[in-house]
Amino acid sequence: MNLDSKFSALQLALINDQGILYACACPVHVSLQINNLRKLFDYQKECMNVDISPEDSVQMQVHRRIAEVTKQAHQLMEQCLEEVLDMEGWDKTKLEMPSGLRKRIEEN
Repeated sequence: MNLDSKFSALQLALINDQGILYACACPVHVSLQINNLRKLFDYQKECMNVDISPEDSVQMQVHRRIAEVTKQAHQLMEQCLEEVLDMEGWDKTKLEMPSGLRKRIEEN
């Protein structure tokens, strides 16, 4: 089982940096949750790779279920981030916050 990703770790870091620079936390919070979901998914994959005895098949089912739901949540959060960036008008190639939004934040 693999996790499909629309955003690379570097792209998420760029989004996070923009949020910190311009005090806009919404895309950053979504980005951080994506990172956390990736860590949870990787952890579950590690657990499933451990040699589990037949008596522990319930444990394997537990790890598989957590991984499946994490994968679904990851897809939803990436879609959400993509939509938020579109709605706010981010430059998708540079992953820069639009100047109008930066100016509005700087004025507050």
